[in-house]
Amino acid sequence: MEKVNIGIIGCGNISSIYLEKSQTFDILKVAACADLIQSRAEAQGTKFGVKPCSVQDLLSNPEIEIVVNLTTPEAHASVAFDALMAGKSVYNEKPLAISLLDAKEMIKIAHDKGSRIGCAPDTFLGAGLQTCRSVLDSGMIGRPVAATAFMLCHGHESWHPSPEFYYQVGGGPMFDMGPYYLTALIHLIGPVRRVCGSASISFSTRLITSQPKNGKEIHVEVPTHVVGVLDFANGALGTIITSFDVWQHSLPRIEVYGTEGTLRVPDPNGFGGLVEVCKAGNSEWQIIPYTHDYADNSRSLGVADMAHAIRSGRKHRASGALAYHVLDIMHAVHEASSEEKYMVIDSLVERPAPFPTGMKPGILD
Repeated sequence: MEKVNIGIIGCGNISSIYLEKSQTFDILKVAACADLIQSRAEAQGTKFGVKPCSVQDLLSNPEIEIVVNLTTPEAHASVAFDALMAGKSVYNEKPLAISLLDAKEMIKIAHDKGSRIGCAPDTFLGAGLQTCRSVLDSGMIGRPVAATAFMLCHGHESWHPSPEFYYQVGGGPMFDMGPYYLTALIHLIGPVRRVCGSASISFSTRLITSQPKNGKEIHVEVPTHVVGVLDFANGALGTIITSFDVWQHSLPRIEVYGTEGTLRVPDPNGFGGLVEVCKAGNSEWQIIPYTHDYADNSRSLGVADMAHAIRSGRKHRASGALAYHVLDIMHAVHEASSEEKYMVIDSLVERPAPFPTGMKPGILD
């Protein structure tokens, strides 16, 4: 199959794993990388054997079909718009955009131009969550009736070199980590039809203790403890808590409760992890062997799946529609808190198709 040339815009922390793993898929060829700070692009280009260039040169390169947009959240929309207007398909890091209006316009432009929109996270395509999907689709725990999801930590200012944006508009625990958990839940159970929620700012300022900005104070603009209740379209109920205000906890990542048992889901921020089931009437957890590949960190798996979809004409799994539904839910949880009411979600989406079993590593069709 003819390779798909991709160009990476944004050569910060996350770009290394994309540059490394994208070269393990037969369908992908990394044609260029770019950053507003040229030295970053040059450093990553040298490290991974990729041509560095300016953002404009990358966008004007007719050989590049997919722009992988790894910029910070506030730049996701503007870079995606430029790429789409240049005739490219786009795969954004999460979230799809900060505002719903920008995300909706992005999807419209892609449709009008016959391009594709994809978006992280693609962790739901990994061995752990694909195995969980197999468990549910097989009926092993019966019909899902409820789920819980927890992402609790004390923020990123102790380790991230530039953590300010986590506490600015577009950041916070729900917008930063919620996409992993919500995407996993939608992949497993289906779309969400309405939500309610509560959100608060527990600390008005944060002190950076990581290098090189140790001692700098951050003014917190967004809620840092967010609780949501999710009513799924199929009747199941969900609870999600995301927080940057918790020092320690002993809660699971995700659990799905069915009529015939419970599924314990691994960390949706990773591709592998332990999959366990406890059947009705039993007290022991059963470890479920992987049904699929990609248990290691495989970021760019979603890009490769989109590239295969471009060549074959099928739907890609980490789609713009899925990412828009996740964005819609996150905004609605915050709005439900401020408006003190349930919020109806209009952007219902189909569950992404699971991967078939038995695929050759590095090939997704």
